[in-house]
Amino acid sequence: MRNRNKTWIYKLAGKSREGQKLLFCRKLQRYLDDIGWIKSKIFGMPVDRFGEPLPWFTYPSLSFLAGRIKPDMSVFEYGSGYSTLWWSKRVARVVSCEHHIEWYGYLKDRVPANVEYIHQPLEVGGDYSKSILQFDESFDIAVIDGRDRVNCARAVPPKLNERGVIVWDNTDRERYEHGYSFLADNGFRRLDFEGLGPAKNNGWCTSVFYRDNNCLGI
Repeated sequence: MRNRNKTWIYKLAGKSREGQKLLFCRKLQRYLDDIGWIKSKIFGMPVDRFGEPLPWFTYPSLSFLAGRIKPDMSVFEYGSGYSTLWWSKRVARVVSCEHHIEWYGYLKDRVPANVEYIHQPLEVGGDYSKSILQFDESFDIAVIDGRDRVNCARAVPPKLNERGVIVWDNTDRERYEHGYSFLADNGFRRLDFEGLGPAKNNGWCTSVFYRDNNCLGI
């Protein structure tokens, strides 16, 4: 029956505009299922088609990062969640800073051993944005996806190693412009990944800020 329905749709597509729309919708549904958008929409959380955690980044950026991050890398993350779980499976070490105490309490017993999970109350320009500075080590990747993002961007560069990059979500928002300008003035170039992401009906932008000889090979 399924094959007969498929044949009927293809015949209809060749005869009418409505049939072409129907065929397009079936192909689009298959694509959305393959990338996990349908499951994430049902769950209301960023997951792939198998229900595994994803960062709440755009799909083009996720595809790019997944092919370039290495298991010996270290990540510092402003803003925790499913992204923390995703990074933890792919890199050696994750430090994740969370301002929301209830969310911190929910997630702290769920993160694996290679995650150092810290809570830092939010104060604009305060210890939250500067939390990366308390670590002696430098990081390969810094993720800006929490609060006070412009001040986070100002704090990050000294704690990146020579090949370090910044992954910044929601860079279509103009209110972060001072942060983008700061990074540009400090030698970072920007690569944008616009498109759809998990569970959302609208597209947005996730960006990678990088310098020469970076760890992602850009």
